[in-house]
Amino acid sequence: MTHGEVYDQQFGWNTDFEALVARIVADYATEREPAREAAWIAEVDGERAGCVFLVAGAEPGVAKLRILLVTPAARGLGVGTRLVARCLAFARDAGYQQVTLWTNDILVSARRIYETFGFTLTAQEPHHSFGHDLIGQNWILELDQSPSGGH
Repeated sequence: MTHGEVYDQQFGWNTDFEALVARIVADYATEREPAREAAWIAEVDGERAGCVFLVAGAEPGVAKLRILLVTPAARGLGVGTRLVARCLAFARDAGYQQVTLWTNDILVSARRIYETFGFTLTAQEPHHSFGHDLIGQNWILELDQSPSGGH
């Protein structure tokens, strides 16, 4: 999987991360509710350049943004911003009031994108995952108050 390879090369994350991504994709493939959940794959010059998923959260009206990835070759082209914009537009159309996400503090570029769209950091907690000591972060976006992010 591209996600596991990229994060192994960039951060030295072990196969536990790849297993997490595989579970998210497998759950989506087997349990997807098409009116409420979707995934997008971005391409640049015919090559896969990134992806993002939106899935239903545990609570009504809450969606989760999952596994945003932009490949190293496509970084700086606005792919991540366009993926998140599409994801949030779908969330609004599907009737969600809130979108949550979990990330790690070292994913600085992704965090900048989330902040651009109005996500707010609500909690941080150290954890040991993927072979490293990390700081996990929970972010929330209230859709009725969110800026468009300029897109």
